[in-house]
Amino acid sequence: MAEERIADIEEVPEDSTLLFTVREGFDEKEVVLVRLNGDIAAWRNFCPHWTDVRLDKGSGAEFRDGEVVCTRHGATFEPDSGHCTYGPCEGSYLEEVDVEVRDGGVYLAEDDYEFDHVGPKSDRDLSSGRIGFSGN
Repeated sequence: MAEERIADIEEVPEDSTLLFTVREGFDEKEVVLVRLNGDIAAWRNFCPHWTDVRLDKGSGAEFRDGEVVCTRHGATFEPDSGHCTYGPCEGSYLEEVDVEVRDGGVYLAEDDYEFDHVGPKSDRDLSSGRIGFSGN
């Protein structure tokens, strides 16, 4: 898979995250980019406490005292390791997504995903479309 440019490094906030959407087949999944002293980490946008709960409210995760915060549970995560330091999922880890930083940009380097767009997923279900067999 060719690496896909997500954003310029300057577009990733220093005090929150940049939210983007990837595809895995027909499924859309959200990922947040976190700026680290000259580097970038990427984490799937869900809380390990309840994996159907996103970390954010739709615009990227917030920071508190230098850590990523789950707005639903108040759990906190180290931005460089994804390790949960406080909350109902303490000791667990966010799911990492491979990215690479070069030429002033952040590139998706995860073989399982295809970059779709910056921003939240569309919540459309591409797998449930009706297929007609009438021959018309």
